[in-house]
Amino acid sequence: MADFSPLQVRVSGRWACFTRPEMKVERVSYDAMTPSAARGVLEAIFWKPAFEWRIRRIHVLNPIRRESILRTEVNSVQSARSARSWAKKDGVGGYRADDDHTQRHTLALRDVAYLIEANVHLVGYGKDEHPAKYRDQFRRRVARGQCFHRPYLGCREFAARFALPSGDESAIDRSEGLGRMLFDLDYEADDDRNTPIFFRARLNDGVLHVPPELYENRHSA
Repeated sequence: MADFSPLQVRVSGRWACFTRPEMKVERVSYDAMTPSAARGVLEAIFWKPAFEWRIRRIHVLNPIRRESILRTEVNSVQSARSARSWAKKDGVGGYRADDDHTQRHTLALRDVAYLIEANVHLVGYGKDEHPAKYRDQFRRRVARGQCFHRPYLGCREFAARFALPSGDESAIDRSEGLGRMLFDLDYEADDDRNTPIFFRARLNDGVLHVPPELYENRHSA
């Protein structure tokens, strides 16, 4: 099957926070979008069980600007099982966010824009199909502004705009190491939990390159 050039989509937003996992209490963003966040944006626009998105490159289009935000967050995560139990009791003993919240600082990114490049990788029953039809469907959905749910930039309240690239996008003039960055979660690891996978990320002339071998080795550990 012929090789295809990566699909491209431009995403932007007022705020973004791609949280560094080593920060346990306060949210501190990486300086650039992570591959897992980019995959989440693409899946929000278009996804089917016949393929998976493989991120190739992420171009940082706007200067990196940070700003501290004070947000109110709940302390605990509630389960669907608890909600069903409260519903049977007409809400008696249910969850009250007013009694379970705290204020936390978020060091977020401001006025961001990225150009995501990614490939459609066929899996499962999709291996007998041709990727061209999924690529065309993705382009049409982006052109029409269609999505399964609103894409977001790290945190759900930081909504993302998306569009086909205009062709005049250029990455910022910046090269530096970004440290140990989250690549993705291994959902097929032989463990009770999902296993996080990290890599040494770096911006080269404003572009984050995702090593392709990360995808090939993802389920081999």
